[in-house]
Amino acid sequence: MTSAADRRHAGHHPRRPLRVAPAWVGAAGTDHRADVLPVREAVWIWSVRRFARNALWALPVAAVAYGWTTFGDVSRPEQFYAVLAAAWLSLVAMVAIAALLAGTRTRRPAVAGLLLGFLGTIMLLPLMALPPDTALAGGTVPADRIGPLGVTAAMVAGSGWLLLGWAVLRSKLLNPADGILLMIAAVSVGAGTFAVDPLPTVGALLLLAAGMGLAWTGGRLIPSA
Repeated sequence: MTSAADRRHAGHHPRRPLRVAPAWVGAAGTDHRADVLPVREAVWIWSVRRFARNALWALPVAAVAYGWTTFGDVSRPEQFYAVLAAAWLSLVAMVAIAALLAGTRTRRPAVAGLLLGFLGTIMLLPLMALPPDTALAGGTVPADRIGPLGVTAAMVAGSGWLLLGWAVLRSKLLNPADGILLMIAAVSVGAGTFAVDPLPTVGALLLLAAGMGLAWTGGRLIPSA
């Protein structure tokens, strides 16, 4: 038999939802095995993947900005602002690709490509802001070494994109064709402004195609939150 208190409780709240706040996500059990994940970790992973999916759209926008700079003089103010926008968006896209591949077997080349991309961009942007035949402050780098140093910085950035393209190709998570396009576009990125036209423009188009493919495929990996 049920008590009067139990009957009153059941009668007053017949449709009240039951709220469950589990401490672990994974297989049921009392022991904390390797396949059991804390809820806070699951939420953090979900947030990182959602950021990565959204940030992948920075890559096609960066490709458009980079392509626009190939049609004019970089020394003009609006062209230089486009270069800055393309560089910043490219770094955001690199972080997104590395974050999306963090749980795959190609996470190491993805992280290596991210670090090389940051290094090349940090080296290249200050050199592009220097007027022609100008040495760095303090005489650390002579004026005749600025050009080779810029080529080296562009090659380092291109190597970062090459590793990221290889990571996409071998990850079995994203479309392998986008990885191939990214690797081909890395050649023009590595050539930078020193390449012969129309190689930079073709590279920007390839980067745009790879960015659209990655953003579309990455957005369909998991349901929208």
